[in-house]
Amino acid sequence: MYQLIKQIVKTGIKTEPAPQPDEAMRAESQRLQQEILGVFGHALSIRQVDAGSCNGCELEIHALNNAYYNIEGSGVKFVASPRHADLLLVTGPVSRHMAVALKRTYDATPEPKLVVAIGDCGCDGGIFSSDGAGCAGESYASCGRVASIIPVDVVVSGCPPTPTAILQGILTAVSAQK
Repeated sequence: MYQLIKQIVKTGIKTEPAPQPDEAMRAESQRLQQEILGVFGHALSIRQVDAGSCNGCELEIHALNNAYYNIEGSGVKFVASPRHADLLLVTGPVSRHMAVALKRTYDATPEPKLVVAIGDCGCDGGIFSSDGAGCAGESYASCGRVASIIPVDVVVSGCPPTPTAILQGILTAVSAQK
């Protein structure tokens, strides 16, 4: 134990410097807040639906809530009920057992509602459409892309897309609502 403490004192603190604030991200966040207030008059409420993804997109969506992106500071919050949502954020190819649940979630969301499909799987079937037959991810277990079940306003491609791309997709959907 004494040897370890001696080595720590001898080595000192070895860390990298803290990241500097990103002014472009701050400006984008303020712009998003103004757009949301202009369209809805209140904070944007998002209901995230996993329709059968691998959870890669969910990890990036969760990153939007961390201190770096701070999406709640921009007037965007995630809600548990589609009845309180303004926007549906859907990930993954829609599996057969989730098709009815996704449709019910869409129907329960009040107007005006927006839908953003996240990731390659949600946009066009992703890796599930790699057979070259143009099936858009449709199989015995999958209905394919989100647009085959509910209408989609904006798609954010990537496997998985970055949090910045997801934020831009949300901003695009809100801007199109004007």
